[in-house]
Amino acid sequence: MMNIPTFTVSQANRYIKSLFDSDMGMQSIFISGEISNFSNHYKTGHLYFSLKDDTAAIKAVMFSRQASRLRFQPENGMKVIVNGRITVFERDGVYQIYAEDMIPDGAGSLAVAFEQLKKKLAAQGLFDDAHKKPIPAFPSRVGVITSPTGAAVRDIFNVLGRRFPKAEVVFKGVSVQGTSAAAEMIDALEEFGRKKCADVIIIGRGGGSTEDLWCFNDELLARAIYACPIPVISAVGHETDFTICDFVSDMRAPTPSAAAELAVPDMTSLMMNTVSLTERLYSSVNNIIFSERRKLNLLLEARSFTDPGKFFLREKEAVEKYTVRLKASAERIILREKNVLTAGVTSLEKLNPLSVLLRGYSLVSADGRIIESVDKLKEDDILSVQMADGTVTSKVLSVERRRNNE
Repeated sequence: MMNIPTFTVSQANRYIKSLFDSDMGMQSIFISGEISNFSNHYKTGHLYFSLKDDTAAIKAVMFSRQASRLRFQPENGMKVIVNGRITVFERDGVYQIYAEDMIPDGAGSLAVAFEQLKKKLAAQGLFDDAHKKPIPAFPSRVGVITSPTGAAVRDIFNVLGRRFPKAEVVFKGVSVQGTSAAAEMIDALEEFGRKKCADVIIIGRGGGSTEDLWCFNDELLARAIYACPIPVISAVGHETDFTICDFVSDMRAPTPSAAAELAVPDMTSLMMNTVSLTERLYSSVNNIIFSERRKLNLLLEARSFTDPGKFFLREKEAVEKYTVRLKASAERIILREKNVLTAGVTSLEKLNPLSVLLRGYSLVSADGRIIESVDKLKEDDILSVQMADGTVTSKVLSVERRRNNE
């Protein structure tokens, strides 16, 4: 058998890897392509994906240390430019690019991160108008969260003092850029909410680059604004600058000065409006008095007031008419009842025993009993005989019954 040199698989892969590693062009290469088969290993934080174009693909890996520095979340279908080194993974004999950095192709990483977070929070309802709290019309205390240095804090204080000096300003100085800025602003919001020491809060800073304003795109800060029980006005940068805080806050102001104007009313305008309303009220009351006075004068000139007798003439005639009718009716009733009474008296007179006695008759009684028959008498009975002019006591000497034929 011929003595042919052979390699093991490991030796072959190692040799191929050495070729890649010795090629300086492979040690720092930029590759543009579309992300596919993306996988975020949640335990290690490593990113695994492929870069592809219309005709080819290359495997890629980005370890957690490099991935943690990304300012956006890679997704399938996203076009990116990856910088890294190409080498061979010996175990599988697969060459791949080990990414050191990644940027979106055609858009900055910050812009992509901004749109991704904006889309995420909007889907969760953090930007809905239904959750926006109204700004109080006359706040007694205004909370201000911004840098203690710089033009923004001076502008806010100047505008608040000029427009509504009655409002107390509660200031909380924080960093407004850098790695600790978002955490400091979150602590300030939570302190205001916990102590309830303001009626409205202004949070923001003056203008700057996208990187300078980036802390206002922090997801945790956005959720702190959403959860704050006090209305929040966001005032970040200039009029053309937009941050996540602008969308989640209860009101967005284009500048810190504008935020102060939105937070409090203008005392001068209020006083002018008060004077104007007082004049309008005075004029309105005078018009009402004049109108009602005219109505009263018209009533006083009416016939009912100038000649009250004529006003009641018809009613007086009606009363007199009904009085005559009532008197005639009463007289007829009295006469009828008088005749009935007279007839009754006459009938009673006829039945009066005294009238009978006056005609010569007597009323005989014994022991209080009226004697109407001789059968009820016997000899020696004592009788009481009542006549028209007195009473006679007598004794029965004899009793004789009258015969029927006599």
